[in-house]
Amino acid sequence: MSTNTLPTYLIDGPEADEAKATFLFAHGAGAGMDHEFMTAIAQGVAAHDIHVVRFDFPYMVKRREDGKKRPPDRQPKLLVDFQCHIVAHASDKLVIGGKSMGGRMASLMVSDIADDTPEVASCRDQVKGVACLGFPFHPPGKPENFRGDHLATMQTPTLILQGERDTFGTRAEVEAWQYSEAVQTAFLPDGDHSFKPRKASGFTEQQNRDQVVKQLADFILAAVA
Repeated sequence: MSTNTLPTYLIDGPEADEAKATFLFAHGAGAGMDHEFMTAIAQGVAAHDIHVVRFDFPYMVKRREDGKKRPPDRQPKLLVDFQCHIVAHASDKLVIGGKSMGGRMASLMVSDIADDTPEVASCRDQVKGVACLGFPFHPPGKPENFRGDHLATMQTPTLILQGERDTFGTRAEVEAWQYSEAVQTAFLPDGDHSFKPRKASGFTEQQNRDQVVKQLADFILAAVA
């Protein structure tokens, strides 16, 4: 059995009671809370006097325990787990979000999820904002399998940061869909699903990450103001 275990949470920035805001940051489907991308963004945001908390979903916890790769848990289980972390880090200055799948789950946490997941209550009253990094609007090559219907009725301030050529939702696709007035979108130049641009574009991955950190931190601080 693998002994490569991590604590329940990875935390960056000042203590919650001393920070300007708390950001609960969920990972994507294929990599856990300690992935290099997650770490870089978390540390960058934390530098803006924000308490950043990362966690693993249940399937990722099991992967760490035995080293076996697993697909993500089904949506209801992910949402129940997310709710537990929201309760654990309850604050009047809490913003939630995540990378890809984690961001989508965060957005569902403030939607009318009780219609489909009765064991999970909407956390709309506990959350000041939602930030989605690389929203998985549809599986690559399958735009008909749209996963963002709830964004049309969002009431909680929501930021979607998307790579311009993200195969889970390109800029042209994202700009064509309808959202509530609470949702704002921004795009990373020539970025893919991880915001990485092609060398020929003239942009760098670090430039895009710096832009993500700034826009994310600005959004979080404005949401709790």
